[in-house]
Amino acid sequence: MDTELARTFLVVVATGSFVNAAERLHVTQSTVSARIQRLESTLGAELFVRNKAGTALTAAGRQFQRHASALTRIVEQARQEIGTVSNFGHTLTIGGRIGLWEDLLLRWLPAYARSAPDVSVRALIGFEEDLMQALIEGRAHIGVMYAPQARPGLTIETLLEDRLIMVSTQPEASGEPDRDYVYVDWGPEFLAHHSLAFPNFGGSTLNVNIGWLGLQHILAHGGAGYFPERLIREHELAGRLHRVASAPEFRLPAYLCFPAKVDSQPVSLALDLIRRVAAEEIGAA
Repeated sequence: MDTELARTFLVVVATGSFVNAAERLHVTQSTVSARIQRLESTLGAELFVRNKAGTALTAAGRQFQRHASALTRIVEQARQEIGTVSNFGHTLTIGGRIGLWEDLLLRWLPAYARSAPDVSVRALIGFEEDLMQALIEGRAHIGVMYAPQARPGLTIETLLEDRLIMVSTQPEASGEPDRDYVYVDWGPEFLAHHSLAFPNFGGSTLNVNIGWLGLQHILAHGGAGYFPERLIREHELAGRLHRVASAPEFRLPAYLCFPAKVDSQPVSLALDLIRRVAAEEIGAA
């Protein structure tokens, strides 16, 4: 399908009429009408109901909207990737949770660049659902995450185990969450362990789903929260954060996810280097 037709369709949806779509696309209204007619002919369904007020999607139009968005997004992504990597022999797309990019994958990046100078790397940050979908659809070669779901054709391998420890800006902080406690959503397993450890916990003033955000807030305004030990070492040494000795620790496994059949040297090299960096992190713990 001509992606120009799908893009025109989305502009009509966004602007509410063929006239407004023509203005945004810098074409005539007849051109927009002709494109939509071609699209409807290709799909064999009417996508819009035309009236004096503008246009409204039919049931078929609403169904096609999701596909049109995905189609234009994939084509645009391919165009960007091809344009970006024209001077390289290979490309590698790797996605990970932001907490695993910090310290771990950020140390992997320069090591991989030295070992594979002919490979252009596309680095993604996301949550498990999006990362797994990218792997399934082939938009990513490698994923590093905390809670992957088993999928046919994918290998899931334990990479390391983060120690989540409670730290506070106060040297003598209580081991119980208080008003300054920031709850970081490290996933369903953490929630289960946290609930058992703190049965009287009634919630926090601030809840975040990204560890980096919670950590920056605490460093700037004070408070306490749970974070991977590897991310708070520097702040401990500088006296900015203090371990809460009376608080329990939790374990959070991180996993390496990739296709079951790896027939690409750049991907194999990337996997080996990620394992090596993780092993160095475990040795430093």
